[in-house]
Amino acid sequence: MSQYNLKTIKHFGNRHLLKRCVSYFMPYKWQVIIGVLSAMVVSGTNAATAYLVKPAMDNIFVEKDETALLLVPLAFLGVIIVKSVFRFLQVYLMNYSGLCVLETLRNDMFERIIRLPMRFFEESQVGMLMSRILGDVNGIRESAPALVMCIREFISCIGLVCVVIYQDWQLAIIALLVFPVCIYPIVALGKRLRKLGRQLQVQGADINSVVQEGLSGVGTIKAFHTEAMEIEKFRKESNGIVRLSKKQILAGELSTRIMELLGGVAISGVLWYGGSRVLQGMSTPGTFFSFVTAMIMLYEPVKKINEANKTVQASLASAERVFGLLDSHEIVPEVAGGRELQLPIESMELDAVSFTYPTVDEPAIREMSLIVRSNERVALVGPSGSGKTTLVNLLPRFYDTGEGQIRLNGVPIEEYSLGSLRRNIGMVSQEPFLFNMTIRENIVYGVEGVTEEQMLAASRAAFAHEFIEGLPEGYDTVCGVHGIKLSGGQKQRITIARALIKNPALLILDEATSALDTQSERIVQKALDNLMKDRTSIVIAHRLSTVLNADRIVVMQKGRVVGVGRHDELLDSCPLYRKLYDMQFTENISDEEARRISAEE
Repeated sequence: MSQYNLKTIKHFGNRHLLKRCVSYFMPYKWQVIIGVLSAMVVSGTNAATAYLVKPAMDNIFVEKDETALLLVPLAFLGVIIVKSVFRFLQVYLMNYSGLCVLETLRNDMFERIIRLPMRFFEESQVGMLMSRILGDVNGIRESAPALVMCIREFISCIGLVCVVIYQDWQLAIIALLVFPVCIYPIVALGKRLRKLGRQLQVQGADINSVVQEGLSGVGTIKAFHTEAMEIEKFRKESNGIVRLSKKQILAGELSTRIMELLGGVAISGVLWYGGSRVLQGMSTPGTFFSFVTAMIMLYEPVKKINEANKTVQASLASAERVFGLLDSHEIVPEVAGGRELQLPIESMELDAVSFTYPTVDEPAIREMSLIVRSNERVALVGPSGSGKTTLVNLLPRFYDTGEGQIRLNGVPIEEYSLGSLRRNIGMVSQEPFLFNMTIRENIVYGVEGVTEEQMLAASRAAFAHEFIEGLPEGYDTVCGVHGIKLSGGQKQRITIARALIKNPALLILDEATSALDTQSERIVQKALDNLMKDRTSIVIAHRLSTVLNADRIVVMQKGRVVGVGRHDELLDSCPLYRKLYDMQFTENISDEEARRISAEE
């Protein structure tokens, strides 16, 4: 299994996960500290409320004390005011720090993921990555408020236990006998809740992937009339979420109801035994009701601790996935050198380069050697699967070579910084990608300090200015997701304008006109001629007519170079090139010929 597969991320212990979560809250430690202290004050007010029941009953209702009639209500009011103020501070500060942590984590996750090698993205589903950045990170945000709630309610429990013992220690022994038993559901079912939370996170990522894939490929789905199949696929994933959620609700409710049952048993015993002591004159009504109030209030924080534990377990499941990616030693960002690429590019040399994709056994590139000189136009041709696109993806280090070396100006490309290397390499592919921004922003993307004159000159050289000016909003027209509002030829010309603005020293054209109709191809080809002028260029094309004017044509088959030369030379010296040429200018081939060619690829 590949090291880049997200499902290989190991599970972490609670201590490690809590430590990592706390580390993100450290920049906001004062907010957290004040929030915790506020929670302690709130806990103290709960005990004070229970304690004030005794003077309210005994001094006011039994002894008819008018002073107590004034002081006790004021004391109650004071307790409520203090509780409200400090509860507000606790909730606001903890949520404030949680939102700040959420922002930091999302930024770290996106930065971590966006800097990973291309191989990672080929082996990971987009929906799963979105789930990590949006869903899992949000789960961690809830961990600190939930932990503070646990602390607050635990302190409340201690305060109320003290009140219970102070009021009647004998009665307290009976009441608190079942208290340790209440801890069992929290611990036992907590493990179950975390396991279910982890499974729900995975299931949520899966359904995100199904939705993302379905909506992205809706055209293909409709063309094959497979809506019913995709609906069934979605229903299956949706059912998985419902099934796991039912189990989660069952575990959570079981723990809550078990504690309520045990609490009911304890309070019933207290009512019977405590009531008999009041009737026998061994205790006062105020003491008894203060005791009962403390008991009732005592089981409430225990239930809240259980609820907070559910949140903590869900947060730990999210944290496991987030920090599994952030802290992984296997999933690492691209490694760059420290040298700056000095222009101009005098030469590019491939020295016995081999490369194999991790999921296949056969090499995509086999011991390939080639030298490209300054301002030379080199065309790569060959049947599908011959390694042309793989080769050009090695040049900007989207992948690193398995064996051999690629050198620019005599220096291995691994020694260059990724910024200086990729800034000086321009790529125009057969599937142009535009961001959901304005045309202007797409053209100047990634290049700072571009003037209006430079942008317009690039558009004119790409033969894009005329159609852009004809749009209702001109250069301020928003392209839509993936440039959906524009035709294929229009998108391609905008990407060519973008490449012109970048002004790369080395240009790579990966079948840039293969998806266009004849008219669009002719326009784009003229734009490409402007782009390739006075520039070192590597051109991949299935249509031989687009590479006939190349300085050299490199013929590839199964990752190897089988011929190098100009068009006329290769027609005589390279059987594969001759075959490709004949196929393009022959209207039909037999079924047997098609099968034989397919087997050779």
